[in-house]
Amino acid sequence: MAVQSVGVVGAGQMGNGIAHVFAVAGFDVLLNDISQESLDKAVSLIDRNIERQVSRGKLTPEEKTAAMRRIRTTLKLADLGACDLVIESATEREAVKQAIFEDLLPHLKPETILSSNTSSISITRLASRTDRPEKFMGFHFMNPVPVMQLVELIRGIATDEETYRTLCEVVERLGKTSASSEDFPAFIVNRILMPMINEAVYTLYEGVGNVKSIDESMKLGANHPMGPLELADFIGLDTCLAIMNVLHEGLADTKYRPCPLLTKYVEAGWLGRKAGRGFYDYRGETPVPTR
Repeated sequence: MAVQSVGVVGAGQMGNGIAHVFAVAGFDVLLNDISQESLDKAVSLIDRNIERQVSRGKLTPEEKTAAMRRIRTTLKLADLGACDLVIESATEREAVKQAIFEDLLPHLKPETILSSNTSSISITRLASRTDRPEKFMGFHFMNPVPVMQLVELIRGIATDEETYRTLCEVVERLGKTSASSEDFPAFIVNRILMPMINEAVYTLYEGVGNVKSIDESMKLGANHPMGPLELADFIGLDTCLAIMNVLHEGLADTKYRPCPLLTKYVEAGWLGRKAGRGFYDYRGETPVPTR
Protein backbone atom coordinates (compact mmCIF):
# COMPACT_ATOMS: atom_id res chain seq x y z
CA MET A 1 0.00 0.00 0.00
CA ALA A 2 1.04 3.61 -0.52
CA VAL A 3 1.67 5.59 2.66
CA GLN A 4 0.97 9.34 2.59
CA SER A 5 -0.45 10.23 6.02
CA VAL A 6 1.53 9.44 9.16
CA GLY A 7 0.43 9.66 12.79
CA VAL A 8 3.12 10.05 15.45
CA VAL A 9 2.25 9.29 19.09
CA GLY A 10 4.46 11.25 21.47
CA ALA A 11 5.97 14.70 20.87
CA GLY A 12 9.15 14.19 22.86
CA GLN A 13 12.76 13.99 21.70
CA MET A 14 12.16 11.11 19.28
CA GLY A 15 8.58 11.95 18.25
CA ASN A 16 9.34 15.50 17.14
CA GLY A 17 12.36 14.28 15.16
CA ILE A 18 10.24 11.64 13.43
CA ALA A 19 7.56 14.24 12.59
CA HIS A 20 10.33 16.51 11.23
CA VAL A 21 11.80 13.98 8.77
CA PHE A 22 8.42 12.80 7.52
CA ALA A 23 7.20 16.35 6.88
CA VAL A 24 10.40 17.28 5.02
CA ALA A 25 10.05 14.11 2.91
CA GLY A 26 6.54 15.14 1.79
CA PHE A 27 4.32 13.10 4.12
CA ASP A 28 1.29 14.59 5.90
CA VAL A 29 2.00 14.36 9.63
CA LEU A 30 -0.39 14.35 12.58
CA LEU A 31 1.53 14.64 15.87
CA ASN A 32 -0.21 13.55 19.07
CA ASP A 33 0.60 14.04 22.74
CA ILE A 34 -1.31 14.26 26.03
CA SER A 35 0.08 17.77 26.64
CA GLN A 36 -0.60 20.84 24.51
CA GLU A 37 2.57 22.40 25.91
CA SER A 38 4.60 19.43 24.63
CA LEU A 39 3.00 19.75 21.19
CA ASP A 40 3.72 23.49 21.04
CA LYS A 41 7.34 22.93 22.11
CA ALA A 42 7.74 20.17 19.51
CA VAL A 43 6.46 22.31 16.64
CA SER A 44 8.69 25.21 17.72
CA LEU A 45 11.72 22.88 17.88
CA ILE A 46 10.94 21.39 14.47
CA ASP A 47 10.70 24.91 13.05
CA ARG A 48 14.13 25.81 14.49
CA ASN A 49 15.73 22.58 13.31
CA ILE A 50 14.39 22.93 9.76
CA GLU A 51 15.55 26.57 9.75
CA ARG A 52 19.02 25.26 10.60
CA GLN A 53 18.83 23.03 7.52
CA VAL A 54 17.83 26.07 5.45
CA SER A 55 20.80 28.08 6.79
CA ARG A 56 23.13 25.24 5.75
CA GLY A 57 21.69 25.13 2.25
CA LYS A 58 20.15 21.68 2.66
CA LEU A 59 16.60 23.01 2.18
CA THR A 60 15.11 26.10 0.57
CA PRO A 61 12.86 28.53 2.50
CA GLU A 62 9.97 27.35 0.30
CA GLU A 63 10.63 23.71 1.24
CA LYS A 64 10.65 24.68 4.91
CA THR A 65 7.30 26.47 4.57
CA ALA A 66 5.79 23.45 2.79
CA ALA A 67 7.13 21.02 5.42
CA MET A 68 5.75 23.05 8.35
CA ARG A 69 2.34 23.21 6.65
CA ARG A 70 2.26 19.41 6.53
CA ILE A 71 2.47 19.12 10.33
CA ARG A 72 -0.73 19.20 12.36
CA THR A 73 -1.13 18.43 16.07
CA THR A 74 -3.87 16.87 18.19
CA LEU A 75 -4.50 15.93 21.81
CA LYS A 76 -6.96 13.22 20.70
CA LEU A 77 -5.42 9.84 19.99
CA ALA A 78 -8.53 8.87 18.02
CA ASP A 79 -7.70 11.52 15.40
CA LEU A 80 -4.79 9.34 14.24
CA GLY A 81 -7.23 6.65 13.11
CA ALA A 82 -7.42 7.95 9.54
CA CYS A 83 -3.63 7.77 9.00
CA ASP A 84 -2.00 5.21 6.69
CA LEU A 85 0.83 4.60 9.15
CA VAL A 86 0.98 5.18 12.92
CA ILE A 87 4.32 5.33 14.75
CA GLU A 88 4.17 5.03 18.53
CA SER A 89 7.04 6.94 20.11
CA ALA A 90 6.02 7.15 23.77
CA THR A 91 8.15 6.36 26.81
CA GLU A 92 10.08 3.05 26.82
CA ARG A 93 7.59 1.27 29.10
CA GLU A 94 5.66 -1.66 27.73
CA ALA A 95 2.49 -1.02 29.76
CA VAL A 96 2.28 2.54 28.41
CA LYS A 97 2.70 1.36 24.82
CA GLN A 98 0.05 -1.35 25.23
CA ALA A 99 -2.41 1.17 26.68
CA ILE A 100 -1.84 3.50 23.70
CA PHE A 101 -2.51 0.71 21.18
CA GLU A 102 -5.60 -0.40 23.10
CA ASP A 103 -7.05 3.13 22.94
CA LEU A 104 -6.07 3.58 19.30
CA LEU A 105 -7.30 0.30 17.78
CA PRO A 106 -11.06 1.04 17.61
CA HIS A 107 -10.38 4.13 15.46
CA LEU A 108 -7.96 2.68 12.89
CA LYS A 109 -8.67 1.95 9.22
CA PRO A 110 -8.40 -1.80 8.45
CA GLU A 111 -5.35 -1.19 6.24
CA THR A 112 -3.44 1.09 8.66
CA ILE A 113 0.05 -0.11 9.52
CA LEU A 114 0.92 0.11 13.22
CA SER A 115 4.52 0.49 14.34
CA SER A 116 6.57 1.21 17.43
CA ASN A 117 9.78 3.21 17.77
CA THR A 118 10.74 1.02 20.74
CA SER A 119 14.47 0.56 21.14
CA SER A 120 14.28 -2.82 22.87
CA ILE A 121 10.79 -4.23 23.62
CA SER A 122 9.54 -7.38 21.86
CA ILE A 123 7.67 -6.50 18.66
CA THR A 124 5.95 -9.89 18.62
CA ARG A 125 4.59 -9.30 22.13
CA LEU A 126 3.42 -5.75 21.38
CA ALA A 127 1.79 -6.91 18.12
CA SER A 128 -0.03 -9.77 19.85
CA ARG A 129 -2.03 -7.26 21.91
CA THR A 130 -3.42 -5.62 18.75
CA ASP A 131 -5.99 -6.64 16.12
CA ARG A 132 -3.38 -6.56 13.32
CA PRO A 133 -0.16 -8.41 14.22
CA GLU A 134 0.47 -8.97 10.49
CA LYS A 135 0.48 -5.17 9.98
CA PHE A 136 2.68 -4.38 12.99
CA MET A 137 6.42 -3.69 12.93
CA GLY A 138 9.26 -2.18 14.89
CA PHE A 139 10.28 1.12 13.26
CA HIS A 140 13.30 2.21 15.30
CA PHE A 141 14.85 5.59 14.48
CA MET A 142 18.20 6.71 15.88
CA ASN A 143 18.64 9.92 17.89
CA PRO A 144 18.82 12.69 16.68
CA VAL A 145 16.38 11.57 13.99
CA PRO A 146 17.04 14.32 11.40
CA VAL A 147 20.80 13.61 11.50
CA MET A 148 21.11 9.83 11.87
CA GLN A 149 20.85 7.83 8.68
CA LEU A 150 19.80 4.44 10.03
CA VAL A 151 16.34 3.04 10.71
CA GLU A 152 16.04 -0.46 12.20
CA LEU A 153 13.10 -2.45 10.82
CA ILE A 154 12.00 -5.28 13.10
CA ARG A 155 9.49 -7.89 12.04
CA GLY A 156 7.43 -9.70 14.64
CA ILE A 157 6.67 -13.37 14.12
CA ALA A 158 3.36 -12.49 12.40
CA THR A 159 4.46 -9.46 10.31
CA ASP A 160 3.57 -10.04 6.65
CA GLU A 161 5.84 -9.36 3.67
CA GLU A 162 3.69 -6.52 2.30
CA THR A 163 4.00 -4.55 5.54
CA TYR A 164 7.77 -5.06 5.59
CA ARG A 165 8.15 -3.99 1.94
CA THR A 166 5.95 -0.94 2.50
CA LEU A 167 8.09 0.28 5.39
CA CYS A 168 11.29 -0.38 3.41
CA GLU A 169 9.90 1.97 0.76
CA VAL A 170 8.95 4.56 3.38
CA VAL A 171 12.53 4.56 4.73
CA GLU A 172 13.81 5.09 1.17
CA ARG A 173 11.46 8.06 0.72
CA LEU A 174 12.89 9.54 3.93
CA GLY A 175 16.37 9.36 2.36
CA LYS A 176 17.56 6.99 5.09
CA THR A 177 18.93 3.45 5.15
CA SER A 178 17.09 0.52 6.71
CA ALA A 179 18.68 -2.40 8.55
CA SER A 180 16.52 -5.47 9.13
CA SER A 181 16.71 -7.04 12.57
CA GLU A 182 15.17 -10.18 14.00
CA ASP A 183 12.91 -9.68 17.02
CA PHE A 184 15.35 -10.31 19.85
CA PRO A 185 15.87 -8.05 22.89
CA ALA A 186 17.33 -4.62 21.95
CA PHE A 187 17.63 -5.62 18.25
CA ILE A 188 21.02 -4.77 16.63
CA VAL A 189 22.21 -1.28 17.58
CA ASN A 190 21.32 -1.34 21.26
CA ARG A 191 22.29 -5.01 21.66
CA ILE A 192 25.84 -3.88 20.87
CA LEU A 193 25.84 -0.27 22.10
CA MET A 194 24.22 -0.56 25.54
CA PRO A 195 26.52 -3.25 26.96
CA MET A 196 29.45 -1.03 25.90
CA ILE A 197 27.94 1.91 27.79
CA ASN A 198 27.17 -0.35 30.76
CA GLU A 199 30.79 -1.59 30.76
CA ALA A 200 32.00 2.02 30.73
CA VAL A 201 29.85 2.65 33.83
CA TYR A 202 31.36 -0.47 35.47
CA THR A 203 34.82 0.89 34.62
CA LEU A 204 33.86 4.09 36.46
CA TYR A 205 32.19 2.17 39.32
CA GLU A 206 35.28 0.03 39.91
CA GLY A 207 37.60 3.04 39.85
CA VAL A 208 39.54 1.97 36.76
CA GLY A 209 39.15 5.50 35.40
CA ASN A 210 37.20 8.67 36.02
CA VAL A 211 34.53 10.15 33.71
CA LYS A 212 37.04 12.30 31.81
CA SER A 213 39.64 9.58 31.29
CA ILE A 214 37.08 6.97 30.20
CA ASP A 215 35.48 9.26 27.62
CA GLU A 216 38.80 10.59 26.32
CA SER A 217 40.17 7.04 26.03
CA MET A 218 37.29 5.96 23.79
CA LYS A 219 37.25 9.16 21.73
CA LEU A 220 41.00 9.26 21.10
CA GLY A 221 41.80 5.56 21.41
CA ALA A 222 38.87 4.07 19.52
CA ASN A 223 37.96 7.09 17.36
CA HIS A 224 34.43 7.34 18.78
CA PRO A 225 32.85 10.75 18.10
CA MET A 226 31.48 10.84 21.67
CA GLY A 227 32.65 9.07 24.82
CA PRO A 228 30.36 6.33 26.20
CA LEU A 229 29.43 8.26 29.36
CA GLU A 230 28.79 11.45 27.39
CA LEU A 231 26.67 9.39 25.00
CA ALA A 232 24.74 7.83 27.90
CA ASP A 233 23.90 11.33 29.15
CA PHE A 234 22.74 12.27 25.64
CA ILE A 235 20.50 9.19 25.34
CA GLY A 236 19.18 9.45 28.91
CA LEU A 237 20.37 7.21 31.74
CA ASP A 238 16.81 6.03 32.41
CA THR A 239 16.58 4.81 28.82
CA CYS A 240 19.98 3.09 29.08
CA LEU A 241 18.89 1.34 32.27
CA ALA A 242 15.55 0.29 30.77
CA ILE A 243 17.29 -1.29 27.77
CA MET A 244 19.84 -3.07 29.96
CA ASN A 245 16.97 -4.49 32.03
CA VAL A 246 15.25 -5.73 28.85
CA LEU A 247 18.51 -7.41 27.77
CA HIS A 248 19.11 -8.92 31.22
CA GLU A 249 15.56 -10.24 31.58
CA GLY A 250 15.14 -11.30 27.96
CA LEU A 251 18.45 -13.12 27.49
CA ALA A 252 19.04 -14.27 31.10
CA ASP A 253 22.79 -13.71 30.86
CA THR A 254 24.72 -12.05 33.70
CA LYS A 255 26.86 -10.12 31.20
CA TYR A 256 23.83 -7.84 30.71
CA ARG A 257 23.41 -7.05 34.43
CA PRO A 258 22.98 -3.26 34.75
CA CYS A 259 25.81 -1.62 36.69
CA PRO A 260 24.67 -0.63 40.22
CA LEU A 261 26.09 2.86 39.63
CA LEU A 262 23.83 3.33 36.60
CA THR A 263 20.85 2.36 38.76
CA LYS A 264 22.00 4.78 41.47
CA TYR A 265 22.20 7.72 39.06
CA VAL A 266 18.69 6.99 37.80
CA GLU A 267 17.38 6.71 41.37
CA ALA A 268 18.91 10.12 42.08
CA GLY A 269 17.13 11.62 39.08
CA TRP A 270 20.48 12.34 37.41
CA LEU A 271 19.28 11.20 34.00
CA GLY A 272 21.75 13.10 31.81
CA ARG A 273 21.35 16.20 29.67
CA LYS A 274 17.57 16.37 29.94
CA ALA A 275 17.80 16.53 33.76
CA GLY A 276 20.80 18.89 33.90
CA ARG A 277 22.97 16.24 35.54
CA GLY A 278 24.20 12.76 34.75
CA PHE A 279 27.80 11.66 34.42
CA TYR A 280 28.34 15.35 33.67
CA ASP A 281 26.80 18.40 35.33
CA TYR A 282 25.27 20.59 32.60
CA ARG A 283 24.05 23.45 34.79
CA GLY A 284 27.05 25.70 34.12
CA GLU A 285 28.51 27.08 30.91
CA THR A 286 30.50 23.90 30.21
CA PRO A 287 29.76 20.30 31.28
CA VAL A 288 31.69 19.18 34.39
CA PRO A 289 32.27 15.48 35.26
CA THR A 290 30.36 14.37 38.35
CA ARG A 291 32.95 11.69 39.22
